[in-house]
Amino acid sequence: MASAGDHNQAPHSIDMPAPTAWPMIAALGVTLTLAGLVTHVIVSAVGIVLLVAGAVGWFREVFPVEHRESVPIVREARAAVAVPRVAVARLKAGEMRHRARLPLEIYPYAAGIRGGIAGGVAMAVLAMIHGLLAHGSIWYTINILAATAMPKLALADTATLSAFDPTAFVLALVIHGVLSLLIGLLYGVLLPMFPRHPAFFGGFVVPLLWTGLIWASLGILNPVLDDRIEWRWFIASQIAFGLTAGFVVARSERIATLQSMPLLVRAGIQAAGVTEPKEDK
Repeated sequence: MASAGDHNQAPHSIDMPAPTAWPMIAALGVTLTLAGLVTHVIVSAVGIVLLVAGAVGWFREVFPVEHRESVPIVREARAAVAVPRVAVARLKAGEMRHRARLPLEIYPYAAGIRGGIAGGVAMAVLAMIHGLLAHGSIWYTINILAATAMPKLALADTATLSAFDPTAFVLALVIHGVLSLLIGLLYGVLLPMFPRHPAFFGGFVVPLLWTGLIWASLGILNPVLDDRIEWRWFIASQIAFGLTAGFVVARSERIATLQSMPLLVRAGIQAAGVTEPKEDK
């Protein structure tokens, strides 16, 4: 029979559920099963096997008897800690930069527009060089771009795509110009968030991500056009756009944001304790 002293004595160990890797195996099986729906049936088959094995192993860890292990309790000597009392310096109304909101400086919208125009020109020049070298006509690449909105060009032969089409030229110019300006504005917004390596981010990361998205979706949206695009030149033209637009935007002068200023200052309202008093002449 246990004595009262034994009950008051602290335990030396504690029973806890035993660690197991079966839940992670089951989760991997679920991931592979779903990934096989867009890749290959073999991936789903492997996922189903892992899912069943993980579920069975996880079930056996709990039933009929839950697996548990005894974890020893390590006692450490407690030392007295002296906590110094520090006075809090409170901010007053009107003090600038009282909040850490990033970025503190941004590029003006004009920088994004200039970068989009410069990148669009660099991309167009490289695309026309590709059309001239590969197909003997600068209009081939222009007509391929216009084919995204003109289905008849997507089914046209090489001779038709190599000829000048005024409607296709205007349509391709509008599509290329609008996309270049939008992506240039996007560069102006995103590059301040990557102050250390803006050229790498704008010249390689964004073009490769954008190209991967087009490559993955174009086969579903327009399979005929997908067969006509030469992806090596397409990637090169995207990188040329990214490097040019990123360089132009990164070389522009930044402007400080007003996020850290009080609302009254941003609204242009004069108030005591918020705006600096004017000196009397």
